[in-house]
Amino acid sequence: MSQVLVASNRGPVAFAVSDDGDLTMRRGGGGLVSGLAAVTGGPGDPGAGRPVVPPAASPTAPAAASPEVLWVCAALSDGDRRAARQAPDGRLDLAGYDLGGAAVRMLDIPADTFHRAYNGIANSTLWFVHHLLYDTPSAPHFDARFRREWQSYEAYNAAFADALARDAAPGAKAAIQDYHLSLAPAMLRERRPDLKIVHFSHTPWAPPEYYRLLPDDLGVRLLEGVLGADHAGFLAERWAEAFLDCCERLLPGAKVDRHARTVTRAGHVTRVGVHGLGVDGPALRRRAAGQDVDERAAALREQVGDRRLIVRVDRTELSKNIVRGLAAYREMLANHPEWRGRVVHLAFAYPSRTDLREYREYTDAVRRMADQITQEFGTPAWDPLILQVNDDYPRSLAAFRLADVLLVNPIRDGMNLVAKEGPVVSEQGCALVLSTEAGAASELAENAQMVNPYDVSQTAEALHRALLLPRDERAERCARLAESAMALPPQRWFADQLAALD
Repeated sequence: MSQVLVASNRGPVAFAVSDDGDLTMRRGGGGLVSGLAAVTGGPGDPGAGRPVVPPAASPTAPAAASPEVLWVCAALSDGDRRAARQAPDGRLDLAGYDLGGAAVRMLDIPADTFHRAYNGIANSTLWFVHHLLYDTPSAPHFDARFRREWQSYEAYNAAFADALARDAAPGAKAAIQDYHLSLAPAMLRERRPDLKIVHFSHTPWAPPEYYRLLPDDLGVRLLEGVLGADHAGFLAERWAEAFLDCCERLLPGAKVDRHARTVTRAGHVTRVGVHGLGVDGPALRRRAAGQDVDERAAALREQVGDRRLIVRVDRTELSKNIVRGLAAYREMLANHPEWRGRVVHLAFAYPSRTDLREYREYTDAVRRMADQITQEFGTPAWDPLILQVNDDYPRSLAAFRLADVLLVNPIRDGMNLVAKEGPVVSEQGCALVLSTEAGAASELAENAQMVNPYDVSQTAEALHRALLLPRDERAERCARLAESAMALPPQRWFADQLAALD
């Protein structure tokens, strides 16, 4: 079997420096890590921060020239950088860390370069373009500073291409993940034309009319970067079609074959495919049955009582549309007073990208809306809203188990695994209120209450209808949602990407 290399910004583990100066390690967060970790191995619980033995005091494994699977990721924090510097050439698995069998190289990219590439380009530009988030009268603003940030984005991608080229055995397969590394496929092909390369986009892809917001030359560079791969994968049909549209309309010299799903440019052919991502149902259910989840479920039930429970679990991310979701809940309580005192909304809104002003302001807006709901409808005997801002994975699973309604209303989302995880671990069967703009909509729409994410009134009525669903119908729909969610587990999703290279 060919060696497989995985490249992603975030890796399977993350490190932090404790108050006493020791390193602690936990599993990396995010849906991408969850999907890949199920395939490549890695430590267990994403919420487990535990002390780790410093590499200098650990037995160092013998060097392995070509591990069967090697995960290349970036050091994201001071703790990560310290761990990477202490490990032999950044190889955490050779430094004595317990990584659950995963081989990991963590790249110590200079902090300033990483910050400009990650925050300046990936999160402040590419994420905004692909999720259609710009307030266009005032942004974007592509000036000399932006061009300097772009140079860091190029350097960041080059660091990954260099590491992959160095680590890859002849004829290896490289699976490069997401918008952070859009330039890396072409860079790697220049360095190692013998490799088979797949690039997978976990975000949506912007349609040409919005993609054109990018500077013309850099928009071309990004398309060329992805087309350096032999196969370009997307989570949903509409994102793949948008990529083909951009290549056809914006890339000089590109030949797009819609029937064969290929893009040919400068003699190189890139196939385009759709690979939906679901959840590992048995593993998720085992985790949801853990003692810590049981304890949190009991605490939640005591807090909520016999009231109905509406749940959402999101990062406080602009595209997740939390403020409109809260506004819809407020409008439901205003229009349907019969639910007052009989329902509680549990909203998980974990902090995200706090380095960026827009995200700090959005978090403030979430808190203001939550306070408004509590002040307007709360009573001494009833708190209509519980806002949870601390990252607590077991509590999220407990909420999924107890939810009567799960609200997933993103403005735009590549897939959205929350919409799939909730029904899989639900105990009594939850109703799903789902945005038409989530990639998961193409798989789950038949058994969900579908909403326009911008239509607060429609979402309010969908929540009302979801609460009114008879228990038997809700359970039947939830079972069908769970079946769809488990149809494309991470192992199959990743295997399909690699198989496409053959």
